[in-house]
Amino acid sequence: MPHASDGPALRASAEALARAERVMPGGVSSPVRAFAAVGGHPPFIAEGRGPYLSDIDGNTYIDYVCSWGPLILGHAHPRVVEAVKAALRTGASFGAPTVREIDLAERIADAMPAVEQVRFVNSGTEATMSALRLARAATGRPGVLKFEGCYHGHVDALLVAAGSGATTFGSPSSPGVPAEVVHSTHVAPYNDLDAVRHICDAAADSIACIIVEPVAGNMGVVPPREGFLQGLRRLADQFGLLLVFDEVMTGFRVARGGAAERYGLTPDLVTLGKVIGGGLPVGAYGGRRDLMQQMSPVGPVYQAGTLSGNPLAMAAGIATLDVLAEPGAYEALERAAARLAEGLARAADDAGVPARVQRVGSMLSVFLAGEAVTDYASAKRCDVSAFGRLHRGMLARGVYLPPSQFEAWFVSLAHGEAEVERTIEAAHEAFRGLA
Repeated sequence: MPHASDGPALRASAEALARAERVMPGGVSSPVRAFAAVGGHPPFIAEGRGPYLSDIDGNTYIDYVCSWGPLILGHAHPRVVEAVKAALRTGASFGAPTVREIDLAERIADAMPAVEQVRFVNSGTEATMSALRLARAATGRPGVLKFEGCYHGHVDALLVAAGSGATTFGSPSSPGVPAEVVHSTHVAPYNDLDAVRHICDAAADSIACIIVEPVAGNMGVVPPREGFLQGLRRLADQFGLLLVFDEVMTGFRVARGGAAERYGLTPDLVTLGKVIGGGLPVGAYGGRRDLMQQMSPVGPVYQAGTLSGNPLAMAAGIATLDVLAEPGAYEALERAAARLAEGLARAADDAGVPARVQRVGSMLSVFLAGEAVTDYASAKRCDVSAFGRLHRGMLARGVYLPPSQFEAWFVSLAHGEAEVERTIEAAHEAFRGLA
């Protein structure tokens, strides 16, 4: 483990970053990996085993990023490794149908009653992009209603900052996104049914769907208020909109049937990713048969992908879902995550550091704030500078956290009692460093 007083030695990682910055923007393939939000340099990872990561400098960490959620079994789970090796021996990609696609689709449909049919793609972004296209085609309406702080991939129409009022249209939150692309995207505060109703009263005739992270995970873990998701279902039905659950993060993680099962709801469309690929690139969207039958080649809505449903991702996903289907899997995840959340909250309280630990299933976040975080506005009131210090303190003690205040932590089945207790011990020390 790295020595807590000076942090992990990252000489080789620093050299790798310098090399990477010459040939890659920021030296990374996804922005948050650069550690800009927490300071310091990112460790370059060499290997993952169970709940642990090892970097190229020889440091080992307990990992709560878990590849941003997919690794619910931990790193290099033997059944996933063997399944992928077996698939690779027969060919990595064919651009043609395989039985593994059916096998995984059947497992998803069995676990999620809302998903009568499913289409595989290669990322969560592709899944949400395709679901929006289908919703627009099915309703004949151009608009989308989304929530501030919810991220649905880098789809142009969903890279939106909130307007000045509940009925205003959004504006682009990234250069390169034309204003006209997001002109039909409405933005409401998460957990605010009144704002949604106000938008629907004013503009429902032009809105195809409501898309929501049923448990927000991209402003940190923010649970839905009691009745919020049920209210969205009622409003969608009242105004003739489709309800789309973005379960890329929550699918097969907060319950076998995702957030829809956990909260007892049936959305019209669901987007999936992460866990269903067991760590390999994957995405999917599915829903009612009558909607999915509008997709080409059966219907007129076009979407395609050369590597969609590739044998390696299907094999990894099948192996992962089969392990999760075993008795006691979700109970074990719940116990480990609950113990971790309880210990983190006590560590902050003992140190006198204002913090809120929010958890749903095996997802959690530590918000450095004195009040509950219920939406993006309250998330932004967190002390991000202090979180950066907490992150560095935990990294120095051998715990690898998401490098942002506004990301979810993930617990896997590989996180045993020893790892959880070591994490809590590290948190006691790191929180004392903030006091």
